Amino acid sequence: MADNKVAVITGGARGIGFAIAESLAGAGNDIAIIDMCGEDAGAASCAELENKGIKARFYHENVADFNGVAETVKAICADFGKIDILVNNAGINRDKLVMQMAEDEFDAVINVNLKGVFNMIRHVSRIMVKARSGRIINISSVSGMMGNPGQANYSAAKAGVIGLTKTTARELASRGITVNAIAPGFIETPMTKAMPEEALEAGVRAVPLGRIGKPEDIAACAAFLASDAASYITGEIIKVDGGMYI
Repeated sequence: MADNKVAVITGGARGIGFAIAESLAGAGNDIAIIDMCGEDAGAASCAELENKGIKARFYHENVADFNGVAETVKAICADFGKIDILVNNAGINRDKLVMQMAEDEFDAVINVNLKGVFNMIRHVSRIMVKARSGRIINISSVSGMMGNPGQANYSAAKAGVIGLTKTTARELASRGITVNAIAPGFIETPMTKAMPEEALEAGVRAVPLGRIGKPEDIAACAAFLASDAASYITGEIIKVDGGMYI
């Protein structure tokens, strides 16, 4: 449909990002996925989304590349004509105790998980400002709120995303753009599936609701924040963590 909203989702070809893409596609939004996965994997994800009757396109880009993001955003606008929703989900981890962490391990996580969010907002916000409307949803983490041993780089980046969310929410509110963040807790992803059973059980014990979260739990929150029902919510950090950090 010509009046479909257009959602851009970084890291959207798999995991939490793809669950968000499915949820937004199910609500009738066209989807642009930005990811570093292979072209075949990206195309397969888009084909699955198009089964819902929407338009989906894949763009191979590293969100840490400022100029590359600018070109990709231009390509998305050329293909879709607009951008209504931005979900900054792309992220990596290089876990290690701070005393053992190499400089490049710290920099790599900051560049993708924090600078990548800035890069996307920097280039997409101009389009939304002209339209005087938009929804920006950043994926942070409870690790950025409570800290997590072995994740100095990841926690610092996700804490930075919270500050970036609050500041851009203030800057963009007068243009009809809301900016919010979701802070997932212990969520079932390929990374958690690879954890030793003992560590997995310990993680579940730390969750008052007594279970690991699903990507769909995050996607449901993102779909709400992207909807008209959330038009008066901005600058919020919503924890979806089963009570892990109360």
